[in-house]
Amino acid sequence: MAPIENIENIENRIEHQFDDAATASETLAALVATQLSEALQTRGIASLVVSGGKSPIPFFAALRVLPLDWSKVWITLADERWVEPASADSNERLLREHLLLDAAAAARFVPLKSAFTTAEAGLAASSAALAAIPQPFDVVVLGMGEDGHTASLFPGTSGLPAALLMDDPTALTAITPLTAPHQRISLRLPALLDSRCIHLPLSGASKLAVYQRALAENDPLQWPIAAVLHQAKVPVNVWLS
Repeated sequence: MAPIENIENIENRIEHQFDDAATASETLAALVATQLSEALQTRGIASLVVSGGKSPIPFFAALRVLPLDWSKVWITLADERWVEPASADSNERLLREHLLLDAAAAARFVPLKSAFTTAEAGLAASSAALAAIPQPFDVVVLGMGEDGHTASLFPGTSGLPAALLMDDPTALTAITPLTAPHQRISLRLPALLDSRCIHLPLSGASKLAVYQRALAENDPLQWPIAAVLHQAKVPVNVWLS
């Protein structure tokens, strides 16, 4: 028997608690597919922003086979390492290998990495590509590192304070992490919150502890995910397993 989902509404957050990550991924995929389907029925087009890393792979596998008019779904990334798409470190490669397959192969994917040498040089081209996607985004699926970063908004980086400013509509920023490899390009906080719904899947005791600290301390410079959790603009579904 599948574990029972426990749901708790807390202010602008909805916490979904599961006994295992596989069931959480399948349930999240079903809900995201429903939200995209509702967007297609309402507006004739839908947009999805996802994060990279190994954690979302089971979610991608569950989502890509679900029945949608994928040809009308736009997909992009919350952030990208400034590496070639063929690199093992590329989020674009991750999506092509795990999400843009089966039914989802028909989706309209917009990469963030361009041919420019650096992320700073490529910001204008990447911003123009991103602007083609219908916004507000219908669904944003984020991740969180054990340092509290989300997208590529890393604590301690020189560009973080500007990336969190809500009165600057600039969509993208270039980030050089202090403790992670590769320069990055990332959606800024205003772009992440220019959405109808945010999902944050978290698995394991260590990430639960970071999540709880980010909630308690509410310091986005120390725990950037706190800027997403402590806002009233967009509902946030937190998937805990």
